[in-house]
Amino acid sequence: MSEAPLGILGGTFDPVHTAHLRLAEEAVHQLHLGGVLWVPTGQPRHRAPPLANAEQRLAMVRLATANHSEYQVDATEAGSTEPSYTVPTLERLRQIHGARRPLVLLMGADAFLGLTTWYRWRELFALAHIAVVSRPGFDLATTPMGADLADEFLRRADRVAALAMAPAGAIVTFTMEAGTVSSTEVRAKLRAGSAVEELLPAAVLDYIQHHRLYLP
Repeated sequence: MSEAPLGILGGTFDPVHTAHLRLAEEAVHQLHLGGVLWVPTGQPRHRAPPLANAEQRLAMVRLATANHSEYQVDATEAGSTEPSYTVPTLERLRQIHGARRPLVLLMGADAFLGLTTWYRWRELFALAHIAVVSRPGFDLATTPMGADLADEFLRRADRVAALAMAPAGAIVTFTMEAGTVSSTEVRAKLRAGSAVEELLPAAVLDYIQHHRLYLP
């Protein structure tokens, strides 16, 4: 492959927080990525509607990633009124980045274990690699999963080096230290007036306070 693998990090980012940034950082380091493309969703399919609107969530992601030259932000999904599905998103990104660039879809273990509920999920493997992040000590290979997903995992599980050798098709795992936080927890702390300075980039916290987001 002539270009380093590109990580794809999608999500509602409601709000984007330090664990998202840590995930992207660890992915770049451990998976030898050429960068990470952040893709905020407009209308997520698999969860309740976000509390912040798409324009606000996109703005927060841009603020959070502004000082990282290895990160880019794709605003297409956030600007759409249609539900976001991963396969059409990857098809669109393939048109932009070409058929030969390795794309690596980044996701947590819980999301991976629910992969068979995703729209056209089997087509994901023709469009991108999948990199599953988990805490140290968690072994995806010994985790119970449905027969269809287990079959794909058994056939596709590979070393990190495989990401640079083909455009798509491998499943790899990498780890991130414990101590992560979820957007739900951040929103709860904001509503309660608790300290969140360690959980949010300073520019994102300023934006939230200025726009009075996530208040009771």
